[in-house]
Amino acid sequence: MGEVVLFPKDFSLAAYKYIFGMNEIWISYLNSIYYTVVGTAVCMVVTISCAYPLSKDKLPGKRIFGFFLMVTMWFSAGTIPMYLNFRDLGLLNTRSAIILGFACETFNVILMRNFFMSVPKSLEEAAEIDGAGQWRILTKIYLPLSMPAIATITLFYAVAKWNGYFWSMILLNNDKLIPLQVLIKKMIVELKVPMEQADLVDASTQEVTEETVVYASIIVSSLPMLILYPFIQRFFVKGVMVGAVKG
Repeated sequence: MGEVVLFPKDFSLAAYKYIFGMNEIWISYLNSIYYTVVGTAVCMVVTISCAYPLSKDKLPGKRIFGFFLMVTMWFSAGTIPMYLNFRDLGLLNTRSAIILGFACETFNVILMRNFFMSVPKSLEEAAEIDGAGQWRILTKIYLPLSMPAIATITLFYAVAKWNGYFWSMILLNNDKLIPLQVLIKKMIVELKVPMEQADLVDASTQEVTEETVVYASIIVSSLPMLILYPFIQRFFVKGVMVGAVKG
């Protein structure tokens, strides 16, 4: 009718009230938090464990390992072979498929390796003279000096885990295991919102429709990353620049 230009007419939070009354939203929200927190932690452990040895010139076969690592950036097995691999490993419809199946990203390993290579070798040599082993050198020297890169890569993994939906949609059929993004995808594509809780809002008021619930769900799903990003933005910028010094 041309009555809405910039500001909404008859402002209402009924869609948000409806969303927070849906059991499906809360279950998917908790699943997304679990996949993001646990998945990011596992990814960081694997990434650091891979990047640290590759940053050492004295590693036997360093170039060979680096080559096979780079190959994974150029070539992919494809969706169907990957799905069959998950099936044969018995990971279909399990949380482990999301946590362990995507526990490493080649780009992030290279970024972490480059940052480790920028740490002065004299610090490691001094620690070795004092009798420190590789584990102590990693935890006491490299990791404290690499906090900007760690914060950057943690952000990369966290955003990817939170926003990821394709493989979760493919591998998970149980509605109790799907993350929030998969639920929202179903709501957007199918435009089917479970309206069983219609008693939460008076349907006669026409305040809640499928579209308003979908849009409100998108806002709710974006809030965690919007809240987190400003606090680690300075680490993000510094980590990307310093990690790109050496190739």
